[in-house]
Amino acid sequence: MNARFTSDNTPPTLSVGQLNRQAKSLLESHFDFVWVEGEISNFAAPSSGHWYFSLKDTNAQVRCAMFKNRNQRVKFTPSNGDAIRLRCRVSLYEGRGEFQLIVEHLEHAGAGALQAAFEQLKAKLLSEGLFDAERKQPLPASVSHLGVITSPTGAAIHDILTILKRRCPTIDVLLLPVPVQGAGAAALIASAIDRANRWQKEGKIQLDALIIGRGGGSLEDLWAFNEEIVARAIAASDLPIVSAVGHEVDFSIADMTADRRAATPSAAAELLSPDQHEWQQRLQTTEKNLGRAIQRKLAAMTTHLTHLSQRLKHPGAQLRERAQRLDELEQRLLLAQKNMLLRHRGTVALLENRVMAQSPLPRLEQLQRDTLLRRKQLETAMQQRLQNCGNRLSHMAQMLDSLSPLGTLQRGYAIVTDNNGLVIRETSNVSIGDEVEARVANGRLGLTINRVD
Repeated sequence: MNARFTSDNTPPTLSVGQLNRQAKSLLESHFDFVWVEGEISNFAAPSSGHWYFSLKDTNAQVRCAMFKNRNQRVKFTPSNGDAIRLRCRVSLYEGRGEFQLIVEHLEHAGAGALQAAFEQLKAKLLSEGLFDAERKQPLPASVSHLGVITSPTGAAIHDILTILKRRCPTIDVLLLPVPVQGAGAAALIASAIDRANRWQKEGKIQLDALIIGRGGGSLEDLWAFNEEIVARAIAASDLPIVSAVGHEVDFSIADMTADRRAATPSAAAELLSPDQHEWQQRLQTTEKNLGRAIQRKLAAMTTHLTHLSQRLKHPGAQLRERAQRLDELEQRLLLAQKNMLLRHRGTVALLENRVMAQSPLPRLEQLQRDTLLRRKQLETAMQQRLQNCGNRLSHMAQMLDSLSPLGTLQRGYAIVTDNNGLVIRETSNVSIGDEVEARVANGRLGLTINRVD
């Protein structure tokens, strides 16, 4: 007969599920977040988006799970054989009773050391003032020559050139090719910065600003831009530098040292390039304002010219007035001559009558001689008077001719007017291609402006 013995000290019987649940609770309550380093194996990424893999070293391995909401933050996809460092919670998968790690953060092994080195260099350069805003140079208002220090095959140079072509294709781009990751990359980047500044000082090239950068990546990928040699080269640059390293969330030592940080290479290109459409609108507005100002100036000058033309008598009118005055003087001279002759004739007749009355022949002969002499004197005086008047008239005509534009035209000069008949006095009154008219002594010439000096 079988008998069962019971005791109050007998532990309760648990189901497998209860056991696994208690074990899970015990593990999760005992361990806080831990950092574990090892090598990935058996990596799997099903359609759910979760990652499952094993983490191993030379002595052991452990199952790991990283759910979709966490692995989306990782900037790379791990693969078998990768040496990684992860932050995780210790747990147990109840369904199979498997000990596992729930991964919250994953990075390449050594990233922790890199982060420590990053913080150490950041603190050093900060204390030296390399990040101070007072040290940073302002970016040029207008960029026509731009230097770019990046990989010639990376996405960064493609993005920069695409943005510049769209916004301002007239900007001349000089690429200084360098590797942007790997051993020796930092030294080559610093050398490119120094070389660009040296060439600028020597006049070999013309640059307004520099862009240094690359696309996104892990801390290890971006490490070349966290080297002290690169930060020193940026701080010593006379050329303004825009740093565009990684993505918007990535901050490098180069970003902190540069005169301006751009979230991406595309953002750097937008920062240094004006929008050509905006410039066209500004140019059109300026052109309209200038046109209105020119019209107002031309109207004022036209009014002033009209006023002056009204005050200035035409040379032809002056010549006509002088000719009329000359005719008047001639008539007065002839009348005076006639009157004088009449008076002398009267005198002669009176003397003749006296002579005839007295009939003294000697006296008569003498009087005749006197009369002839006086006539000659009178004629001489009249001729002299006429000659003097003629000389005066000729002198006045010469003076009028010297003041007349017609006389100027006879000397080989020309009067140039525009299509509106306005006299062109300055080269600024015309432009290349304008049609003008030149008046010369014997006619008019139609001309086209093809050079303005």
